[in-house]
Amino acid sequence: MEYFISKNVNGEFEAVVERVKESLKNIGFGVITTIDMQSALKEKINEDIKPYTILGACSPHFASKAMRLEDKIGVLLPCNVVIIDQGNNNIEVAAMEPHGIIELIGNEQLSVLASDISKRLISMMEAF
Repeated sequence: MEYFISKNVNGEFEAVVERVKESLKNIGFGVITTIDMQSALKEKINEDIKPYTILGACSPHFASKAMRLEDKIGVLLPCNVVIIDQGNNNIEVAAMEPHGIIELIGNEQLSVLASDISKRLISMMEAF
């Protein structure tokens, strides 16, 4: 099992970032952080990389349930979704595959919750 799910889509980078934000909203997630890695690395170490944005996505309902089941689950929150410009209007959207990661914790109730989140993220990817 991969640690991520992904899909390549055609489009302009910034337009795909906005589509991903809207798609996350449609499955019950909000974006609580946005990191422009291209700008950050240029500023911090003067390194040029391709456009690469990390969105920290969170569903307050899922997060609340998960935190009640496992108080250290915050090390895996928020769910990160990355948008990477692979060139020629080929934009890759990738997200952590939560079910596989959460299974390592060994909490059956948390695994059920993670399975639901995985299904939502997969359906979001399929909608692109």
